[in-house]
Amino acid sequence: MPAYRFEAASAAGRIERGIVDADSPRQARGVLRDRGLTPISVATVEDRAAGGAGSMVIGGRLKDADLAMATRQLASLLSARLPLERALAAIVEQAERPVVRDRFAAVRSEVVAGQTLAAAMGKYPRDFPDVYRALVAAGEQSGDLGLVMSRLADYVESRTALAQRVTMAFTYPVIVTIVAAGVIIALLTYVVPQVVGVFTQTKQKLPLLTVILVELSAFVRNWGWLVALLLAGAAVGAKSLLKTPSLQLAWHKRLLNLPLFGRLIRGVNTARFASTLAILTASGVPLIRALDAGAQTLTNEAMRANVVDAVSRVREGAPLSRALAAGGYFPPVMIHMIASGEATGELPDMLERTAKTLSGEVERRTLALTSLLEPLLILVMGAIVLMIVLAVLLPIIEINQLVR
Repeated sequence: MPAYRFEAASAAGRIERGIVDADSPRQARGVLRDRGLTPISVATVEDRAAGGAGSMVIGGRLKDADLAMATRQLASLLSARLPLERALAAIVEQAERPVVRDRFAAVRSEVVAGQTLAAAMGKYPRDFPDVYRALVAAGEQSGDLGLVMSRLADYVESRTALAQRVTMAFTYPVIVTIVAAGVIIALLTYVVPQVVGVFTQTKQKLPLLTVILVELSAFVRNWGWLVALLLAGAAVGAKSLLKTPSLQLAWHKRLLNLPLFGRLIRGVNTARFASTLAILTASGVPLIRALDAGAQTLTNEAMRANVVDAVSRVREGAPLSRALAAGGYFPPVMIHMIASGEATGELPDMLERTAKTLSGEVERRTLALTSLLEPLLILVMGAIVLMIVLAVLLPIIEINQLVR
């Protein structure tokens, strides 16, 4: 039975929105009238989720946090032996964001029509990544979808948590930088001209530091907008150039060689890749399919190319550890753990240990890096403000000496 998203008016004149199950739009309107509502618009969830005409959620997509919460709820409901159709209906009813209701209502409609859950989710690849659908398909094939969805919920939550911790660690330095830059620009464009203008009118010979500050202030006021436009244009141009595969690959290789951030980028990608391989192989997904799905989780093109090359080597019969080591982009600890897992037949466990080890290392490196950045930013910004203050005070000090 398809799902229809409606907008209707109640007897009190209040507009209500929601989802109703019906065989046709006509039946959906009848159901709404039976509830005492006057239908305004009725459309299939599939049309609205795709962003068609009249869509309420144009261009919307599931956030990682939304997907993690919905996956956990679905895993709990399926583990309680609730039928899949009813479990999906419960997700739709509990969803707070319209885009979540639309996606899962559309998936439920496909499931009710006879599609598998993985196939239904495959119609929305932006919301349900390849690794997600591969695990769902493995759970359906094994007959224990509830257990697999529980593992999948753990995977999505851990991946989301790692990304949030890294983001939160760099939030404070970014905020400090933006605020300090705003204060410095305000000083140069408004405060400095007002104060230093008094000295220039007296035709007093100004100290070199004050002269430099005056010229810098004039440049910011007269040409600051042009500099901002040039920087924005350079950023847009660089972003367009980096869409070229060869340039993007070269840039990502260079990022991996950066002194501090390179190891952090490598660690985040490796932890994500290892956890993806771990849950896929533990759920019975073939290794080649697991590698293809794991490659999609990598944000660094150099490391992704390493995995693509490893896939061809594994197809030819090479061990996974040797295939990944050939590219040279994954850390040795992961290569050794995979080799140990292949030798003992415990590859999923070793991959899971690798993911946990690397995740902990990423968190430690992030904390250490931000611990260095925060005082460094304060010192740099403090030094800049000190130079501005000195440039303003030096003429005053000279005037006082002349008076004496």
